Amino acid sequence: MKLPDKIYDILKWISTVVLPALATLVLAIGQIWNVTVWTVPIGATIAAVATFMGAVLGISSIQYAKQKGDETNER
Repeated sequence: MKLPDKIYDILKWISTVVLPALATLVLAIGQIWNVTVWTVPIGATIAAVATFMGAVLGISSIQYAKQKGDETNER
């Protein structure tokens, strides 16, 4: 399945900017307000989702480049 470029760019932005920033925010606020019971698992889950999305999008980018015959793996 080939993602449209706009969707790919949005997903890449979410996985590289939004989710890591959100995980950091959740963990920081949890420490500030001393409510680490839920913030650590939530922050770790967000970070795991961001890592998974980054890996899947990276593989997708490599496959896309191979189909186009490019030597680079950038879209």
